[in-house]
Amino acid sequence: MNTHTASTPIKQYHIDPQSGIAFTVKQGQVLRVIDVAGEQVADLICFAEGGIEESLSAGHTTDYNGKLFFSKDDILYSNRSNPMLKIVADKVGKHVMLYAPCSQEMFARSYGATESHPNCLDNLVNNFKSYGIRASQITIPLNIFLNIDISNEGKIEIHPPLSRAGDHIDLQAEMDLIVGVTACSAGLCNNYHCTPIDIEIYAGDAQV
Repeated sequence: MNTHTASTPIKQYHIDPQSGIAFTVKQGQVLRVIDVAGEQVADLICFAEGGIEESLSAGHTTDYNGKLFFSKDDILYSNRSNPMLKIVADKVGKHVMLYAPCSQEMFARSYGATESHPNCLDNLVNNFKSYGIRASQITIPLNIFLNIDISNEGKIEIHPPLSRAGDHIDLQAEMDLIVGVTACSAGLCNNYHCTPIDIEIYAGDAQV
């Protein structure tokens, strides 16, 4: 008998600034990503627990939804055209799947970094190791809370996130998943102030 109510998380995780985690979520469970302090981007990528050759696909998700900005009721698809996650609640209303996880190479090219810098790719790779997932399998994640505008000429401008302290997005698992989430390390994406992300897992629908 399930003793958890809809508003009680069955699991909780805290992601420190510029770090990440990996965990499993079962079909039907709801994954809540919370911006603890506000204006903090989180990268989320997932793999089918039944076979890690199936993974979240930005191309398929964009194709089937017919748009670049994602929010409530949108479905995120795998590279095999299967639904992986459905956005069932969203306090912010604007998320994208355009940017690769920030990496040491990105910090060198975009920020002129010459020393080692915390980054989302390394955080994902390190946390996915126990699941047998390699760096080459990590592609474009859901860029949660990332706020961009696209001009008529196709130029992308990054702005401070619209999320405020406590804002969240809820994603329902459409299959059993291995999920990786990071608290992004890139200054421009987070209004140059990196802060934590919290994760809550619910057995079913979570109260907004």
